[in-house]
Amino acid sequence: MSQHLEPASSRPPSAVIWVGFIALCVGMFMAILDVQVVATSLPTIQQAINIDPDQMSWIQTVYLIAEVVAIPLTGLLTRVLTMRWLFVASIGLFVVASAGCAASSDFSELVAWRVLQGFSGGTLIPAVFSAVFILFPNERQAIATTIAGVLAVLAPTVGPIIGGWLTSTYSWHWLFLINIIPGIVSALVAWRFLPAQKGDTSELRNLDSLSLVMMALALTSLELGLKEAPTSGWISPYVLSLLVVSLVSGAAFASRSLRRTRPIVDLHHFHDRNFLIGSALSFVLGIGLFGSVYLMPVFLAFIRGHNALEIGTTMLVTGITQLIAAPIAVALEKRTDPRLLSAAGFALFAVGLGMSAFQDPRSDYDAMFWPQVVRGAAIMFCLLPPTRLALGTLPPAQVPDASGLFNLMRNLGGAIGIAMIDTIIYTRSEPLGQGLWDQLRAGDATTAAFVGAPTGTITGSPGTLSPDTIAALDPLVQTAASVQAINEAWLIVAVLTGCALLFLPFAKPIAPPQ
Repeated sequence: MSQHLEPASSRPPSAVIWVGFIALCVGMFMAILDVQVVATSLPTIQQAINIDPDQMSWIQTVYLIAEVVAIPLTGLLTRVLTMRWLFVASIGLFVVASAGCAASSDFSELVAWRVLQGFSGGTLIPAVFSAVFILFPNERQAIATTIAGVLAVLAPTVGPIIGGWLTSTYSWHWLFLINIIPGIVSALVAWRFLPAQKGDTSELRNLDSLSLVMMALALTSLELGLKEAPTSGWISPYVLSLLVVSLVSGAAFASRSLRRTRPIVDLHHFHDRNFLIGSALSFVLGIGLFGSVYLMPVFLAFIRGHNALEIGTTMLVTGITQLIAAPIAVALEKRTDPRLLSAAGFALFAVGLGMSAFQDPRSDYDAMFWPQVVRGAAIMFCLLPPTRLALGTLPPAQVPDASGLFNLMRNLGGAIGIAMIDTIIYTRSEPLGQGLWDQLRAGDATTAAFVGAPTGTITGSPGTLSPDTIAALDPLVQTAASVQAINEAWLIVAVLTGCALLFLPFAKPIAPPQ
């Protein structure tokens, strides 16, 4: 493997490095933000360019597939192009693809540009986290990780309000046009201020094309299978076929990569115990982080009937709390064992997720305020210490590959978490609704209050409800059943997030930076 990446101590003055690093962070923020701002405005895009409703989700799916394929390739591309030129090329392609998306007039054209956008955006996320440990000395890595981490988790939080405001104030084209000016500026700044390095073009001559195809096939099949599983069923022939293809291709890719001296993705990093545990924590964080950012808009849109701008305003509580907690996280991360901080962070995050598992059909901003505060305070402690555990002790030459795998685990955790949430909502709503009807027929006043039944509606003979009463209560019961299913999803995500605590006793101690 190329060793052209040098330790941070030999880098140019820190002011120059910080400017280049901020440019990297801006590009990463744009790539993550793009997913959420588009998600909130899909119905508007669908109507504007006459997309069939059953095809609408592909606008997001192709972006996420391209992104998840690009993330593990970041190490290879960094060795070939160097960090500076990889970022300039990626952000340049991202800007071009954004302009193409804004100019699209039909579905196929938009999807093609979204693929390019997703692939270029996917390399930006791990590039930033690897830059932390390549560009900065040990004592500056905590604050650099915090800046990157705040932007990485802030983007999904502010995405709904930005997307809703742009769509309602201007048009859907501005969801993509907002990337152009910041993208050009960050590319120029990075080209000017990031340190020059020597690329290793021999990586291309020794490129294992078969491994590349198997990896892309495994990740694409997995993403497609997870997308279809909640609606088609996990054991449907189509979903099972996709998951089997993913498993077989992934196993073949891993076997081939572990035998090669110059693999496209170095899986030997998983032999490092702390990297393995840090990656497991990243996977669990993906479930909780992506799950919470997904569940809140689902509840606010389908239960409360809020628009994208109102949803974004409600979710802004999490982002503000993250910003307040960030300097505290930096101070503690410099002085505390990352295992202890990770344990505190995941425990608090699990509590914050569990607090949302007790909503009723009338829950709104006030009921969601404190759970968001708890989650927002915890997120940075779930991101910074695991990042140090996974990447903090690796040689600089190994960090880009390892960062790609580390960030891939978070995205896979998010994809699996969202598929699990959708499955719970789709499969549990009906039996939960039947349970509510049984309790209403039994005259349960608590259930009637939860459903929101008018006073006196169920005071008749136990076991019977008149047809008029059933007709009046039916929409209330369906909504209440959906709320109960969403509550179950919150609870399961909370339990899975709490399982992160089981990994931490196996991590090796790491001295905090001096």
